[in-house]
Amino acid sequence: MADIEQQDRKGKLARPSSISEGVYDRIYERIMALEIAPGARIPIDALARDLNVSQTPVREALSMLEREGLVRKAHLIGYSAAPQLTRKEFDDLYTFRLLLEPEAARLACRNMTPEALARLETDAADMGRGEPPVDRNSRYSRFARADAQFHDDILAIGGNQVIRQALADQHVHLHIFRLMFHSRVTQEALEEHERLLVAFREGDPEAAHQAMYDHIDRSRARLLLAYE
Repeated sequence: MADIEQQDRKGKLARPSSISEGVYDRIYERIMALEIAPGARIPIDALARDLNVSQTPVREALSMLEREGLVRKAHLIGYSAAPQLTRKEFDDLYTFRLLLEPEAARLACRNMTPEALARLETDAADMGRGEPPVDRNSRYSRFARADAQFHDDILAIGGNQVIRQALADQHVHLHIFRLMFHSRVTQEALEEHERLLVAFREGDPEAAHQAMYDHIDRSRARLLLAYE
């Protein structure tokens, strides 16, 4: 989100530029950091008290998170965090990504313009920056969001809207980043993104295809540790 709420010393929300966006950010960070466990119920009244806000912005934030696939709403039960990916779902998702994203990177390289490359460079810089004040949870959750933006921008530059929509519908990055809350996930991804950027700068579609394939394959290997 563009506007990040200010926090008081107790961690409560204090005069956010948008209360609903501030609440969204806080709940999103807790889900991504597994402070709200996969499958756990999210009682609106308790969350509102914890964040020191009314129930209305909490409901609005949970509605946004539901559209992103991070929470679910059941009749007469209410909201809960989306369940974690099963091992089968994880394997299927990465097989799907390996089929689509390397080709999308090759297409993006062929369509690359100086303006498009500048956008990807900005995305990559945003991932590495982690602007203060940022705690470990917010740094990781912001990285997940920036990583999703980086990959989506590559898909947009590639120009194949079917591939882009198919991956967007899976909420790929939000779900895989919930599997493991670890700095290794972010540091190695930054290095692999740089390989992609080198291929884009050099205008080498085959190198872009290979760099994306390697990035996704290594991401799969890193996150398999979550199932051990």
